[in-house]
Amino acid sequence: MTTEHVEVERKFEADETFSLPDLTGVEGVAAVGDPEQQTLEAIYYDTPDLRLLRSKVTLRRRTGGADAGWHVKLPGVDGARRELHQPLGRAARTAPRTVVAPVLGLLGTAAAEPVATVATRRVAHRLLDEAGRVLAEVADDAVVGTALATGPGEPATVTSWREVEVELVDGDATLLEAVTERLTAVGARPSAVPSKLGRVLEGRLPAAAEAAPEPAQEPAAAAEGGEQSKKGKAKKKKAKAEVPGRTAGEVVLGAVAGQLQALREADLAVRSEQPEGVHDLRVACRRLRSIFAAFRPVLAREHTDPLRDELRWVGAQLSGARDTEVALAHLRELVAAQPPELVLGPVAARLQQTEVEDHEAGARRVTRTLTDRRYLRLLDALDGLVADPPATDLAAAPAPAQLADAVRRTGKRLRRAVEAAREAEGADRHAALHEVRKATKRVRYTAEVAECEFGAPAAALVECTKQVQDLLGAAQDTVVTRDVAVRVGRTAAAAGENAWTYGRLHGLEEARAEVAEAEFWTLERGLRRAVKAVASLA
Repeated sequence: MTTEHVEVERKFEADETFSLPDLTGVEGVAAVGDPEQQTLEAIYYDTPDLRLLRSKVTLRRRTGGADAGWHVKLPGVDGARRELHQPLGRAARTAPRTVVAPVLGLLGTAAAEPVATVATRRVAHRLLDEAGRVLAEVADDAVVGTALATGPGEPATVTSWREVEVELVDGDATLLEAVTERLTAVGARPSAVPSKLGRVLEGRLPAAAEAAPEPAQEPAAAAEGGEQSKKGKAKKKKAKAEVPGRTAGEVVLGAVAGQLQALREADLAVRSEQPEGVHDLRVACRRLRSIFAAFRPVLAREHTDPLRDELRWVGAQLSGARDTEVALAHLRELVAAQPPELVLGPVAARLQQTEVEDHEAGARRVTRTLTDRRYLRLLDALDGLVADPPATDLAAAPAPAQLADAVRRTGKRLRRAVEAAREAEGADRHAALHEVRKATKRVRYTAEVAECEFGAPAAALVECTKQVQDLLGAAQDTVVTRDVAVRVGRTAAAAGENAWTYGRLHGLEEARAEVAEAEFWTLERGLRRAVKAVASLA
């Protein structure tokens, strides 16, 4: 059985001469419990290239202490971490499938194997309030970490250090800050490495990537800066003249790596049942497909086109679950907003029942997709592309020319789609506008890659495409909601219920589509201008 809790803690480095201060009286601490001696032994699992650690995830089997068992630690919000816990069981050399399941997307087809061990002699001190409630635990740890040999004949590396760890139990952030101040006042130093495993394997992690270029300053901020802003621009201009610009390959590969990381984070969110995980995963797949298509002159298409096909397959597998879920949620909100006399029969209850049934069926399909070897091989292939990119001769060219050309070509594709939609009628118009929406997304994702070089004009194009995408997305959503209204209405009628309200919902969604389409045509001219502004920059 898996249990979960949110871990909020801080780590500090301490010298051998460090003495833990008296923490009584710190922000509601009425007493400090008797020290408790613990001996903890942990085996950490990862791939040889440390895929989990590079994604700030740890997988370990720990014995000793109150929480012995298998632990998977996942990134959380505001520095917190989500910790999944399962009992020890009998497996030791190989992590059980149920333990590995949440991080399968990070592992791909690789197996998680022991990469390090950590032995800790801990003295734990519980901080108590007046009622005896545990607010936090302060652990004084003497640690010996061993990075296991990476191959036959290779040596293991042993590291030892002392650290102090403060973890909240029932206390709050104010208490954590107060304890931090007390510890640092007597010589403790905030740890430069966020985890014990990170310290043990620090020498095996790849060097930190170079800092990303500073984003373009917003017009409002520039105006407020006045003369100081002008001086800053002059300095930046001089620095830019002295430092060679990035190549097209560097910019495009940076974008691919960023979206691959986003895909893995979304995969992790889906597997750990976080909201919006499926949506974020589909978006990451779409962005990668668009980047590969828009920058075929930079990354050879014989390598990227097969990946685009596989990414399209993933998106198609996940689309039904997400689209129907959104449609049913919208219809339920629409029903709640109707006058009671216009809701005939148990409409809300039937929509809710359908949503539950569809969610369960969709969840099963998502699970099948994300555990399919085809999907895991795709993740491996994307990793391989980033590690050994299929760069063309144009990858070495200056970035601006290739970025502008990509925007120009995606803009031309969008223009053709818009003209086709302008001439279409009836049901064909809905399909044509859906193609416009897809072409707009490609322009947007291409402009986002170009934003690092072109600044404000590319940012303006991104904002314009977002507006168009939202409008046409709303229109396309109504296609799904109308289909769902018809489907559920027929089921209700077959059960002897009054189906009139479902027809009303269908009509309301038709009206919503017409409004969205009209607003799109109002924005279309500005969209053309925004594309032209970026395409002409090189």
